Amino acid sequence: MKIEKLLVALCLGLMATMAAVAGPFVEVKSGRFERNNTPYFFMGTNFWQGMNLGIPGSLGRRDQLVRELDQMKNLGIKQLRILALSEGPNSEPYRIIPAVQDSPGILNEELLKGLDFLLVEMKKRDMTAVVCLANFWPWSGGFAQWVSWSDGSSIPYPPPHPGGNWGTFQEYSARFYSLPQAVKGQQESVRKVITRINSISKIAYSEDPTIMAWELANEPRGGKNRKAFKAWLSSSAKLIKSLDKNHLVTIGSEGETLNPLDAGNNFIEDHSIPEIDYATIHIWVENWGIYNPKNSLQTLPNALEIMRNYVEDHVKKSKTFNKPVVIEEFGIARDQRSMDPKSTTVDRDRYYEAVFSETLRFMKMKGIVPGVNFWAWSGEGLPSKPYGSLWKEGDHLIGDPPHEEQGWYGVYNTDSSTLNLVKSFAEQFKTQAKRK
Repeated sequence: MKIEKLLVALCLGLMATMAAVAGPFVEVKSGRFERNNTPYFFMGTNFWQGMNLGIPGSLGRRDQLVRELDQMKNLGIKQLRILALSEGPNSEPYRIIPAVQDSPGILNEELLKGLDFLLVEMKKRDMTAVVCLANFWPWSGGFAQWVSWSDGSSIPYPPPHPGGNWGTFQEYSARFYSLPQAVKGQQESVRKVITRINSISKIAYSEDPTIMAWELANEPRGGKNRKAFKAWLSSSAKLIKSLDKNHLVTIGSEGETLNPLDAGNNFIEDHSIPEIDYATIHIWVENWGIYNPKNSLQTLPNALEIMRNYVEDHVKKSKTFNKPVVIEEFGIARDQRSMDPKSTTVDRDRYYEAVFSETLRFMKMKGIVPGVNFWAWSGEGLPSKPYGSLWKEGDHLIGDPPHEEQGWYGVYNTDSSTLNLVKSFAEQFKTQAKRK
């Protein structure tokens, strides 16, 4: 009997130890996400504007933010991809204002209090966050602003800037990785965020399970500067891991776009870096010229096929490094590319259903695709009239960034058919997690 009691005591102790080790943080185990020793599958969305909505006082919209989070919670959305750093100066065009840092390394405390508030409110709703720390594109300042700060050059803005060229801008932005002063400055700003203590909860960010992962940047591309790009990926990931032992790190990659050599990305090499915990892909069939919303009858079937092939290809490649793959961005326009929030979303709904179905299919295959984030949540925020104009100071911050036509990709809280799809698949993801 004594031996049996001893064995029981040992088993109970072992179980308690395992439970303690599991903890509340999202982890990667055997190529899938887990939290508290159970699969972590999620329906998510992009909500980059959350920090700005959370600013205290008249600059923010905290009442709206709380309502938005309640709406998303009720739909089963449990993971948000949010922004933590943006660069000024606030006088520059096509970008979010106010910025977190109007000059290098000087962080605006009011903006960070907005981030504090957002994380506290997310925790109340048992949501997790992927926190994005930089941007390859100019709509939040990003790498191009760091290049400009470093060498005093002028940013060659891409369209819609008059005479703008995407190739010229990308070459300029990718110079960032080779400028030691720019890299050092950006990484010091990252350090300040990672080591921050929430002004409301008094919990260090590094100890907050509300944060699922730190993301190095939104869609970073190496371009012709690939060697320096890969060195930046590695050094940035190592920096974060040295400051924070609890959270996951991901790149924020699009995957291998239709022109991977031009983008300077290599999905397998980039995600094989030991400090990178999982992979992401972004799918933009309309931006890539595959889907035309004004000719959806002819172009949507091909767009669906390419989307499925894109997911399948990256899932196969991910087996090389045995890490999960999140479909982190996808979207298409409203019917006939209308920017009016009251317009129909029949084609969009077909596309959303197909992406969610692919996600569910791979969830059932060892959870290798554990979640999806649609682009993007606009909620009750509305674009200014005439619909399709660019964002200007004083307008609602919605899912479409300032450099894009407002109303293009955002999902509103009045899009009942789309929201019903989101809710339905969120339930299916939840059920699937319980089966594992």
